[in-house]
Amino acid sequence: MKRVLFLLPLVLAVVIGGFALWGLSGGRDPAQIPSALISKPVPDVTLPPIEGIATPGLSKADLQGQGLTLVNVFASWCGPCRAEHPILTRMTAEQDLRIVAINYKDKPEAAVAWLEELGNPYELIGSDYSGRGGIEWGVTGVPETFIVSNDGIVLYRFPGPVVGDGQRRFQDALDAARAAE
Repeated sequence: MKRVLFLLPLVLAVVIGGFALWGLSGGRDPAQIPSALISKPVPDVTLPPIEGIATPGLSKADLQGQGLTLVNVFASWCGPCRAEHPILTRMTAEQDLRIVAINYKDKPEAAVAWLEELGNPYELIGSDYSGRGGIEWGVTGVPETFIVSNDGIVLYRFPGPVVGDGQRRFQDALDAARAAE
């Protein structure tokens, strides 16, 4: 019995080490975390506007009966958000898409300066300084972009910046959403 008790910490360390090695090994893409919101109504969240900007805030009602809508989660402190911003701006202008945003865990003055510098393509922007709205939306990081149907149903979630190969994958999802509308 004493031998079993003596070996127990060693066995436990090997098991924990095995899980650690498995977790650190490649082959898994954290961007592929599925969203529980797909095919479900957008969360019932009301976010106020960003202080210092004339763009109104965002609520669930704003995402129903408005046609296909992109909901982009961004922050001024996010480098990939800066990289995707001109692409999303161009896409929405060229394809006549409606785009709204959630400004995630950002100081209002920083968000205003960022939008003044890069331009504001958003029809509505909800300020989510606390991050509570992001939790309701299932945001795993910024940037993140959702495609929402005319009925307010989340059709697609794209984690990460819409750049490079991601832009093609996002466009494919957007085309599929349009075909389903």
